[in-house]
Parts: sequence; C-alpha cells; structure tokens
Amino acid sequence: MTQAAVPGSFRDPSGFLFTRDGTLYRQVNQIHAEQYDLLLSSGLYHALVGRGLLIPHREADPKLAASAEAYRVLEPERVGFVSYPYEWSFGQLKDAAKATLQIQGVALEHGMSLRDASAYNIQFHRGHPVLIDTLSFEKLREGMPWVAYRQFCQHFLAPLALMSRRDVRLGQLLRAHLDGIPLDLATRLLPWGSRLRPSLLLHLALHARSQRRHASTAVEASKRRRPFTLRAFRGLIDSLEGAVGRLSWAPERTAWSDYYAESESYSPRSMAHKRELVGAFLDEARPRTVWDLGGNVGLFSRLASSRGIATVTIDADPSPVEANYRQVVADGDERLLPLWVDLTNPSPAIGWENRERPSLLERGPADLAMALALVHHLAIANNVPLDRVASFLRRVAARWLVVEFVPKSDPKVRELLASRQDVFGGYSQEAFELAFAERFEIRRREAIEGSARTLYLMQAR
Repeated sequence: MTQAAVPGSFRDPSGFLFTRDGTLYRQVNQIHAEQYDLLLSSGLYHALVGRGLLIPHREADPKLAASAEAYRVLEPERVGFVSYPYEWSFGQLKDAAKATLQIQGVALEHGMSLRDASAYNIQFHRGHPVLIDTLSFEKLREGMPWVAYRQFCQHFLAPLALMSRRDVRLGQLLRAHLDGIPLDLATRLLPWGSRLRPSLLLHLALHARSQRRHASTAVEASKRRRPFTLRAFRGLIDSLEGAVGRLSWAPERTAWSDYYAESESYSPRSMAHKRELVGAFLDEARPRTVWDLGGNVGLFSRLASSRGIATVTIDADPSPVEANYRQVVADGDERLLPLWVDLTNPSPAIGWENRERPSLLERGPADLAMALALVHHLAIANNVPLDRVASFLRRVAARWLVVEFVPKSDPKVRELLASRQDVFGGYSQEAFELAFAERFEIRRREAIEGSARTLYLMQAR
C-alpha cells in the first residue's frame, strides 16, 4: 500500500491528513481524543453537517492509522477542487467569513469553540463554503476570550476591508501573507475615513494597537483581563458579523467584464453556433472535470456544469469572477467554482518548503481544458510563443482540449495590435495547428458561423 502525508497538514499536533492508496484520511491523535469525543457527544458535529457547514466523514478502520499516536481514523468526504483565499473573489471570501462566524455561533450553543479561524480551513464544496478541519473545535473555556479572534481578523476582516474600502486587488496580499494580512498593515492601507468606522476601528485599528502594546507582556495582560463571559463572546461574534456584513464591493465594468455582451466578434448566430459546438465537444469527450481557462463570467463553463461535470472557471479579472460567483449562488450551481487567477502568473507553490500550498498546475490536470478566446491574449498581449502556449495547455489538459483560434483579422486581435507594433509574423492558423500538433491530435475543426474564428476539439497525445 502507498501512503503519503498531505503537505499542508503538519502544523497541528491534534492530527493530520494523509492518503493511502488514493483515499484521503484524517488521523485524530490521542492528544485530541477528549475534544473529538465532545464534538460528537455534544451534537455539534451533526448540527454543523446538517446545515452544510462542516464536511462530513465516516470513521475508518483504526488499523489504517499512519502513526502510533492515533486515536481515530476518519475518511472525510473529498472536496472536488482545493482552492485558496488568494484565488477567491470578494464575494467568496465574504461568504467564507460569514460561514466561519456562523460555525462559531453554533459551536457556542453546544459548549464548544473554534480554536482557529484560518481561511485555509474553508473550502468551496457543492457551491458553498464549508469547514474541512474536523479538529478545529475545543471545549469552551469559560471566562477566556476567543483564541481565534486575531486570526479571523487577519484572514477575513482585514482583506475584506481593504478590498471593499481601498482596492479589490489588495486581496492578493493574502498570497504574500499566509497567516492573513497583518492588522497594522491593513490599518495603514485603509483610507482615513474607513479607519474611523466603529467596527473597523475596533477590530482592526484598536486591535492592531493592542497587539503592539501587549506583544511583550501577553502573560501579564492575560492575568489582568476580566473574565470573558458567554454573553460577551456572543456579542463579539455579532459585532464581527456586522462588520463583515457591512462590507461590499460592486464589480467594476472592465474591458473583459462585458466581453460577450458587447463583442464585435460574435453575432447572435455566431454565439449560438459556438455554444452548440462546445456542447457537442463536451458530449463527445465526456470528461469528469473541466477547467475553463480565461472563462470570464462562466458562460461556457455552465455548459459543462449543467451536464454534471465538476468545473473550475479561471480568470484574471476580479469583476467577471465576482459576477460568475454571484450567478453560481443565485443558480445553486453545485458543480461550478470560479477562481481569480492570472494564467500568466498562476498561483505558485508556497508556504513551508514550497509545498504547503500547491501550485495551480499541481492541483490539476483536468480531464478537459477549455481555452476559448484565450490563445491570442497569451500569444499577442503577453508575447508567449504558440509552442509555449501549447505546452502549457498540455500540462493542464490530461485528455482533451477545446481551443479557439482567433486570427489577426478578428476585431479583438486588431484591438490588441492597435497600440503596438505587429511583431507576430508567426501568428497564423497554420503555425497554431503545427505547434499544437506536437502535443495534441486534432479530432474536430469547426469554423464558427459568421466569424473568422475556428473551434477545435483536440485529444492529448
């Protein structure tokens, strides 16, 4: 049997994740036995699973344990695709924050509390945020403040405030700060007016000042602190819920947020034909998973998710990603996950030993990748040679590729070339097919009606 530890699950002495023969398990160590038993006996586990807030699990054979200190071995329901907070839209991060606070509220009702509030403990599963760390709970310690308060503010409130009040792109700071955005940094970056809002003043500015003041006298400060009553605890959660709830962000209109609605490249008939072709290609390939690269608002992603295919839409523009997520929520789409990722600088492997958070490519490949209206952006707007584009797409697509070629005569390509010298003499349909032929077999080639564009179904070699 083959066994491997999950690289991002090593910091908690209470237990860890590992795989055995391709099945994911969570080991509960003896040190956490009392807390795990209380999670079950208190009814908290069933309450959270029943509300879709905690990933369900079954208890597996203890003989499957990875080490001698095991108390229980769990087999959790597996999340289809693991994503990270720095890949989420504003709405996704906000919903993850609200779910975390809701989980904490339910835990208090059952005499327990979250001992950490890491955004990495939340994943989007079946269309909504869910806690995946079963070992995050401990018995409520009467009189003690919430030990995860600082972490919640750094992982959720600080980035949400910056995205809402300053610039949505500041959410990408989560990629540089894996334990959340430092509160003093967030306070400095916020506009003065925002700092004075009562909730942000309390939970960010004054919280940051308190951290600095008591950094070297934490033990003494804890001795002087008044008992933290259950009423005060619930008041803190209510205050944080209000702070998060008041933060909002409206997707801005960008060059790509209305790409399909205002495109000169597609007439209504062209768009209908393209949808027909993509649907037919999906039916022929019958993939289990799809990545829609540069998928914008997810128009074509939904052709896959509506067929029951687990689909990830990836786009570099936060506005269409946010719009896509809002549509997912409105539709109750359990198969579609929008992500905010720049394919020219995709999420790298980061964290301890550069293995704690795997890169985007390490979390693939997908059975089928879609690269619709993408190649010309990579090749012309970003100067990536066609053979390198083909190589990248082969890494993403395990079996199938649906790709669109857009010639220089297309209005969108002319737009890209309007402000720069055309040094792309090698950009042609013949060169495109030649570059891709080394890695893919062209199974179908279809001209999109009323357009100069061509759609391909390719099979990986």
